[in-house]
Amino acid sequence: MTLRARAAELQVALMLLTRFPAGRIAGPAPGLAASAWAWPLAGLAVGGLSALVWSAASGLGLSPLVAALLAVAAAVVATGGMHEDGLADLADGCGGRDPARRLEIMRDSRIGSYGVLALILSIGLRAAAMAGTAPGGRVVPALIALAVASRAGMALWARLLPPARSDGLGHGAARIAPGAVAVALGLAGAALLALMAGAAFPLAVALLAGGGAVAAFARSRIGGQTGDVLGAAQQLAEICGWLVLAALT
Repeated sequence: MTLRARAAELQVALMLLTRFPAGRIAGPAPGLAASAWAWPLAGLAVGGLSALVWSAASGLGLSPLVAALLAVAAAVVATGGMHEDGLADLADGCGGRDPARRLEIMRDSRIGSYGVLALILSIGLRAAAMAGTAPGGRVVPALIALAVASRAGMALWARLLPPARSDGLGHGAARIAPGAVAVALGLAGAALLALMAGAAFPLAVALLAGGGAVAAFARSRIGGQTGDVLGAAQQLAEICGWLVLAALT
């Protein structure tokens, strides 16, 4: 593969997972599965923006909780809230009587009480844990490392779980090559080791546990993964990472 092909795959990753301008792709666009290795790099852009917002808010003298909420808001804006939307849809789908009905509910654009509660908990837990981490001075590197590593997990679960639908993002991402997953996980490991040093191992365990819990739940409830499942896996992985980091502070 040429450097131009790799750059095109990175562009697809940015287009898929963020709202950042990624430019036009010259020639045929790579598929979603081909871009999976670069999903952590999309996380790097999102985490970098969150880190800038946190630093600016802290520099203005705002409390750690307010700075944390602003950092989370920046990530939501950067992604268009797509991962939060996936979490809410999966939570709403819990109420279905069978896999077909659950998938139908997940595709409904309306949000139910389970989805609202999931969003409140996701935003609240991340912000509270981030504020609790502030005394340790590791919020900025953690924002970047967790954003990178949690999106690498999406590639892993997309590879390991069968698609629950015959269409949609989850189906398009179901043919990820093992090499692409290995690169994504390598980028995640590098980010954790470079930015979080002594906490890298417990954070890696927390990220795998959080994403793995969503993957196991989705397999039992709807038979596999969808785009919503991957988004929910990213959310719970990041939440678990922040909770562990706050506990270690």
